[in-house]
Amino acid sequence: MEGVNKPTHPEIPGEPTQTGTSLLEKATAAIQGFGPVNKIHQHLCAFHFYSHDMSRQVEAHHYCGHQNEEMRQCLIYDSPEANARLIGIEYIISEELFLTLPDEEKPLWHTHEYEVKSGVLFMPGLPGPIQRKDLEKVCKTYGKTFHFWQIDKGDSLPLGLPQVMMALTRDGQLYDNLAQDVEKRFGVSFAKERENRAYMSGLAHGMHPLANAAGKGLKTVLREIDCKPVDSLPRLFV
Repeated sequence: MEGVNKPTHPEIPGEPTQTGTSLLEKATAAIQGFGPVNKIHQHLCAFHFYSHDMSRQVEAHHYCGHQNEEMRQCLIYDSPEANARLIGIEYIISEELFLTLPDEEKPLWHTHEYEVKSGVLFMPGLPGPIQRKDLEKVCKTYGKTFHFWQIDKGDSLPLGLPQVMMALTRDGQLYDNLAQDVEKRFGVSFAKERENRAYMSGLAHGMHPLANAAGKGLKTVLREIDCKPVDSLPRLFV
């Protein structure tokens, strides 16, 4: 599938970081703790597309940490570089947890089986055999992703509403130029990894019909409602 690579590193408006700010950052970093961030233990690279528009495809670098064996949470950046933009988040859960979700929630979640088995989801810089040990688990999971920064439009700041994103589910969806660009930059072969991962088993119950937006598009929109004044709310006194 052919496509056009759109700019993913627009210039962010504002004054350059001052020396005083950099020194302050070093001081706070030496004193404060960063427990949640320090739990990040892996870097996954994949592709997302806007649920309401599959033609808008972006490279997504996930930095993830486990909450437990059945859930991990990820910060998503547009690149692995130090100046990368934080563009979204993803929650990843097991198939068992997904099946406990109410039906109205399920369309927001996407499967990872195709991404993994096709080779297009990978861990940059990590030897294949080590990657595959964890990806055997990812293959059986569902993810819920929102992007806050529409970098594919060239936005220099995170404008608009967060949008639900989806993942690839079959051949022919990913733009060839995006795939080739990532393969070249990271020295990987999606075709070779597809062969190496052929042994992997996916979802035990198959792809749920309500997952992946139930095969339709989803878009976040604003809806105006009446806001109750504070005086109308009940007050609790201890």
